[in-house]
Amino acid sequence: MSFPLLTATAAVPAVGAILTAAVPAARRTAAKWLALLVSLATLVLAGIVFARFEPGGDRYQLVESHSWIRDFGVRYELGVDGIGVALIALTALLIPFIVLAGWHDADPLETHSKRWRPTQGFFALILMVEAMVILSFEATDVFLFYILFEAMLIPMYFLIGGFGDRAHSGTDENAAAQRSYAAVKFLLYNLVGGLIMLAAVIGLYTVAGNFSLTEIAEARANGSLEMAGSTEKWLFLGFFFAFAVKAPLWPLHTWLPNAMGEATAPVAVLITAVVDKVGTFAMLRFCLGLFPEASKWATPAIVVLALISIVYGALVAVGQRDIKRLVAYASISHFGFIILGIFAMTSQGQSGATLYMVNHGISTAALMLVAGFLISRRGSRLIADYGGVQKVAPVLAGTFLIGGLATLSLPGLAPFVSEFLVLVGTFARYPVAGIVATTGIVLAALYVLVLYQRTMTGPVKEEVRSMPDLRPRELAVAAPLIAVLLFLGVFPKPLTDVVNPAVQHTMSDVQRTDPQPEVPVQNVEAAK
Repeated sequence: MSFPLLTATAAVPAVGAILTAAVPAARRTAAKWLALLVSLATLVLAGIVFARFEPGGDRYQLVESHSWIRDFGVRYELGVDGIGVALIALTALLIPFIVLAGWHDADPLETHSKRWRPTQGFFALILMVEAMVILSFEATDVFLFYILFEAMLIPMYFLIGGFGDRAHSGTDENAAAQRSYAAVKFLLYNLVGGLIMLAAVIGLYTVAGNFSLTEIAEARANGSLEMAGSTEKWLFLGFFFAFAVKAPLWPLHTWLPNAMGEATAPVAVLITAVVDKVGTFAMLRFCLGLFPEASKWATPAIVVLALISIVYGALVAVGQRDIKRLVAYASISHFGFIILGIFAMTSQGQSGATLYMVNHGISTAALMLVAGFLISRRGSRLIADYGGVQKVAPVLAGTFLIGGLATLSLPGLAPFVSEFLVLVGTFARYPVAGIVATTGIVLAALYVLVLYQRTMTGPVKEEVRSMPDLRPRELAVAAPLIAVLLFLGVFPKPLTDVVNPAVQHTMSDVQRTDPQPEVPVQNVEAAK
């Protein structure tokens, strides 16, 4: 293609971020509408990318390649496979809802320090994160990906630390301190992971002589690049550690509950539904693609860590008193399912893991954004401060219930398909791991239904008697997300058609085939 479609898909939100930040301070509403229009334009471009992608065609399509740092062989090299296309679509789909849900989250708010919240900066930072995430899903140059992987931490740091949740029971100073703590913890964890990855990126260049993912993979396939076993293992660990922090995987997960708890609900969705997907995506593209033998070597340990994430995240979610922290720990459990599907090394598991990335993003957005609407009305994140909401705000309660049911993977809603595929793929190779993982399903039903019971049912608490139901803007956020959950729950074919060929390429990289059934299929003619 002569038109750089992939570049344009990332450039539109990047330019939009600059323009939004440049809007005069007195024109806050204009900045909001500009951010929304830019996010919708990006969604249109992402739709064109999805439509232009040919599932049966080349592995990487819509390729762009230009020399960047010639002396070190660094290239501005982009290309998308089916997994990248699906995640670009997810990102572009969620950002307009994040912008719309956060419409008033950064309005001027006078505090004891007499500071004002810069509305334009809030929406500009969201668009900048979108640009970097989309470009990271497109990058096929390892160095370019690393730059984006690290650079997206900067706007996220300011979104967490500078625009925290207003529903805080303490003083303004205490709230600011907790936001600062959450933002610094997020930054330090991810910076440490990134620095370890940088050492691995340099090591990869030393061994391979370039940063191109496609060239390195081709050289390994034809035997012109040989990597010592110990070298491959160390490089794999350097990449995987950074991705496991971003994902996040137990025990590198502790930054997520703090970040999601202190951030606004839209920013919490941006963290777990968009940014964290870069980590699991990179496990498929870079860990398995660049280090197939080391990936197989590390699989048993990673499967155990994934199982711990599934069970631990769900158990801790059951005991949470804070709505947002409950969703955060539920996400840790769900990321365990995603990583388990990736390293089950089966086509069903990896297809399910990719679908899980998409479906978890949509279901978490539906639940967390509606929870944010609920919290903004009452001014509290504590579950105990609610009760009987369904009697005074039935539409809010209904949408909250559907988001919760999607989170526990109810059949008929999108996450069920992906969770089922992950479990089938895991059972095929690791039956014991599959059995352990199913406990996460039971615990998910427990924490979701208990959350709904305690907040929405029972006697109406005095503080929620005057609670208004969802407003038109809020319905415009919740209704389309629920519609997508229902559509993909009964008809996932548009995604599976795109994802499955990419998964087969990944399976080929690691030279794995699906296990054969232990009971052979009988010959029908012989049986007659």
